[in-house]
Amino acid sequence: MLGPNKDQIFPLPGYNRLCFLKNIIKNPNIIVGDYTYYDDFENVENFEKNVKYHFDFVGDKLIIGKFCMIASDVKFIMNGANHLSESISSYPFAIFGNGWENAMEGKTYPNKGDIVIGNDVWIGYNATIMGGVTIGDGAIIATNATVTKDVAPYTIVGGNPAKEIRKRFDEDTVKKLLEMQWWNWDISKITKNIQALAGGQINELEFTIN
Repeated sequence: MLGPNKDQIFPLPGYNRLCFLKNIIKNPNIIVGDYTYYDDFENVENFEKNVKYHFDFVGDKLIIGKFCMIASDVKFIMNGANHLSESISSYPFAIFGNGWENAMEGKTYPNKGDIVIGNDVWIGYNATIMGGVTIGDGAIIATNATVTKDVAPYTIVGGNPAKEIRKRFDEDTVKKLLEMQWWNWDISKITKNIQALAGGQINELEFTIN
C-alpha cells in the first residue's frame, strides 16, 4: 500500500471526527494541502466556523500546507476583524450609516495579509492564529497559544502572545530538512522512508533516500 487515500474525507475507519481537511473545505479562499488533517471533538464542519471574520470583500486567504495537524478549536482571526487603531476612536461608525456613513472616507481598515501555514506544522488545541502571520515548515504551536507574529521553521512556540520555547533541531538539520522538502516527495518515496521520517536522526533519512 502507498499510504491512505488523500482524497478520502475520513481516513480512519469508523471515526468521523478526524478528516483530511482539503476534502471538506467549501470556501475558495481557504487553501489546504494533501494529507493535512483536522481533528474536532464534535464535528469537523466546525473548521470553517473557526476561521473568523473571513469576509469575501476583504479577499484575504488562509493557506495551509501539506501534512499539517490541526487540533480541535484552533481559530484563525482574519483581517475582517480589524479596526482603525491610529484614530482617536476605533469604533466602526461607518457601518451603521444614518449620518455616519462617511466616517471612513479617505481611510482603510488595516490589512496584514494572508495567514500562511507551512508544511508538517502541528497546531495544538485551542490555539489562535492572527491575521498576516506566517508559520514556517515543521513548527509546533502549543495548546492555547495566541500567535501574533511569524514563527520560524522547526520552532516550538507557546503562550499569549506566543514566544519561542525552543528549536526542534540544530541549524544544520533545519537547513537540510528545508532543502529536502520531504512533503513534496512522491507518495511512494514517502512510504519507503516512513520509518526514517518517524525517527529522530536525519542521517538515517538521508541514507534511505540515496
